[in-house]
Amino acid sequence: MARDKIVLAYSGGLDTSVAVKWINETYNMDVIAYTCDLGQGQDIQAIRDKALRTGAIDAVAEDARNLFIDYFCWPSLMAGALYEGKYPLATALGRPLIAQLMVRVAREHGAVAVAHGCTGKGNDQVRFDVTFQTLAPDLKIVAPVREWKWTRTQELEYAASHGIEVEATKKSIYSTDQNLWGRSIEAGILEDPWVEPPADAFQWTTDPREAPDEPEEVEITFDRGRPSAINGREMDGIELIDAANKVAGRHGVGRIDHIENRLVGIKSREIYEAPAAVLLHQAHRELEFLTLSKESIRFKENVSQTYADLIYNGLWFSQLHQDLMAFTVSNQQYVSGTVRLKLYKGSAMVVGRKSENSLYRHELATYEEGDQYDSTAAMGFIKIHGLGQTTQAKHQLLKPGSGTRLELPSIIPPDGSKKP
Repeated sequence: MARDKIVLAYSGGLDTSVAVKWINETYNMDVIAYTCDLGQGQDIQAIRDKALRTGAIDAVAEDARNLFIDYFCWPSLMAGALYEGKYPLATALGRPLIAQLMVRVAREHGAVAVAHGCTGKGNDQVRFDVTFQTLAPDLKIVAPVREWKWTRTQELEYAASHGIEVEATKKSIYSTDQNLWGRSIEAGILEDPWVEPPADAFQWTTDPREAPDEPEEVEITFDRGRPSAINGREMDGIELIDAANKVAGRHGVGRIDHIENRLVGIKSREIYEAPAAVLLHQAHRELEFLTLSKESIRFKENVSQTYADLIYNGLWFSQLHQDLMAFTVSNQQYVSGTVRLKLYKGSAMVVGRKSENSLYRHELATYEEGDQYDSTAAMGFIKIHGLGQTTQAKHQLLKPGSGTRLELPSIIPPDGSKKP
């Protein structure tokens, strides 16, 4: 009798390699391993081959980098999505895409379940599970690492007893994850928020003290909110992010040290490297200041925060996301132009910006010859603008006997005591 099939998100590491045999034994299911390339710098075909050697009945490996950039990275950039104002959401963006592609593979192979290697303590389990529940509520979800709760030594013993190849028996002192949009580093000494991250935690960015002594300027061009060229040369998404990573990383730009509020209710110290994302977000934001109205910018700040929370919390496939994206596409229709940044010793300073859709008009801003601003209209505007405040002052705040004093706010209570 044929066994049921399950699709496992397979990275080739210890956890998912052990999970293949563990699922066979615990759930009596045949495993189909799934691996996709999001720019993590691994040979996915070699990972596929390892999955087959480890006991998977089939293994799927595919390049999903363009999908990731076009449908996940660029939309998040257009929306200005930075979780808690700092994290560009690299890992969080990758999980819903992996889960979506796994559901497709499950349908193609007639699988009845899906599995991932997330622990029970992080955010990724939520992102995978919620996506599975949304796109394929009929599929059973298995999370071996969340279930078995082994120590690493126990895992290694299980691997050895079952002939599972393990490339290294010594665990890295850091837990890392990376894709094109960024790299996350946690655990080990990084769990102490007082300790400066050691040099070996970083791989993509030069120590700012060792970065070039001369600044370098880079120009980034956008078309309706999406990056399209660097230094005047048009590139596809993969090439553009790679180029931005290299130039920003060379100058030490893109390091993030964040005390992060996880969805599961704990604070964690997270170190990120995201040279391209940091550079592109900064340039994009500056172009918005040039091309969007004040009201659009202010409203979009709320959208950006909600959008970032939505991604972080694993709600990519929600109607709210569709609604926010509809606003973002409309909001970005005039965000086209070029921003020039100067990179130097860990900083990226915007030093120039231009756009055919610019709302900065020299003839209105200048104090020199050619000024077209009607200063005579200012007096009437000021009178109307302050009318509410002056009316209140006249009839309430300055009314005899009101007891109200117009003065600078004080943190000292009215009785003169300094007690809070």
